Amino acid sequence: MRQRTAIVIGGGIGGLTAAVALDRRGWSVTVLERTAGPAPAAASGLRAQPARPARSGAGIALAPNAQRALDTLGLGDAVRAMAAWQGAGELRLPGGRRLARTDNAAAVRRFGGPVVVAHRAELLALLAGRLPDGALRTGAAAELVDPGEPGPGGRPARVRIAAVDEELTADLVVGADGIHSAVRRAVFPGHPEPRYAGFTAWRFVVPAPDQPCTAHETWGPGGLWGTVPLPDGRIYAYATAAVPPGGRAADDERAELLRRFGTWHRPVPDLIAAADPAAVLRNDVRTAAAPPPAFHRGRVALLGDAVHPMTPNLGQGGCQAIEDAVVLAQQAAPDADLAAALTEFTRQRLPRTMDVVRRAERIGRLTTWRSRPACALRAALMAVTARLTPDLALRALDGIADWRPEGPTYAAGTRGTRTAAQPREHE
Repeated sequence: MRQRTAIVIGGGIGGLTAAVALDRRGWSVTVLERTAGPAPAAASGLRAQPARPARSGAGIALAPNAQRALDTLGLGDAVRAMAAWQGAGELRLPGGRRLARTDNAAAVRRFGGPVVVAHRAELLALLAGRLPDGALRTGAAAELVDPGEPGPGGRPARVRIAAVDEELTADLVVGADGIHSAVRRAVFPGHPEPRYAGFTAWRFVVPAPDQPCTAHETWGPGGLWGTVPLPDGRIYAYATAAVPPGGRAADDERAELLRRFGTWHRPVPDLIAAADPAAVLRNDVRTAAAPPPAFHRGRVALLGDAVHPMTPNLGQGGCQAIEDAVVLAQQAAPDADLAAALTEFTRQRLPRTMDVVRRAERIGRLTTWRSRPACALRAALMAVTARLTPDLALRALDGIADWRPEGPTYAAGTRGTRTAAQPREHE
């Protein structure tokens, strides 16, 4: 039987997870990533050196649902090993008052596993390192030419891609090219673009301050601040504010953060002061404007932000992309009817992810409240609920973080079931 071929457009978390998962199912996979620069391991023509993440960038929270999805690829334990934060987390007010507290022991009780936080660059390097040599091509912009819909007599055509100076064909194309997905626009040209969610986000990574730094999220008028320790001793910090879209600071984004959050409780101002202005990321937050018609068309599948962008308030953007990738590969067995497999992929993923989109957006709207009476009411309700119902913050993940993929996993101990058929490794 001829080996089936897949092209993944986009080398982010969802795209690389899909590539690893399809490779392990026996597909011949090529990943086309438009950005150039230092390439992670397995990049075409390069032996990359991904050991240290960039100074700039961001962390990513991986809830138990994403870890279990990665367990099916034999990567869950590696992700758990790279995550340092296993302790308590707090919900606070700008003056420092604590409203609620939870810890990962509660997450284990509720969802069967902890929430772990890793540097995004390290996760990307881990995924890329499991691909065959040459499978990942950087600096390779791609354009969908033909989605491979049924031709004469109902026989499906191969998908055609224009990439750099060549045209490529494949049995399957995975559109994992992010929130401004060109693949999505090509397959669903009339579908509404993601809309502004009402707030902007800032992210950066800095060395840990001298004083102990507990993971916390602080809610204030019109915005929030978050602080999470990373495995290597650094701190991942993020913030959001209800501002008009498209804005930029007149001086620099660190100065903007000082104006907005510099009077909040410590260590918030210390972390801002330690940030390199050039390394502070600022992005408008966007969310899906409407459910898509499907997650596929012809022989093209969409996943992650390309098809269900969501606000970061549940920490599920990357997690849902990982779920998408694993489910897609599970359905697309080498000998499966690909049309039926993609239909089943849509059936499983569309309702679940759009529910997560709506739930995240509801929480996001709460963070944009500005008036003092509204914020006081919000704080009072949070405090009372936390006293009456422990693990308040975790309740928002009910029905999400407890998801489990089909089939065997390859995780150690009680986290999964080790089978005799170990996943294929590439040296």
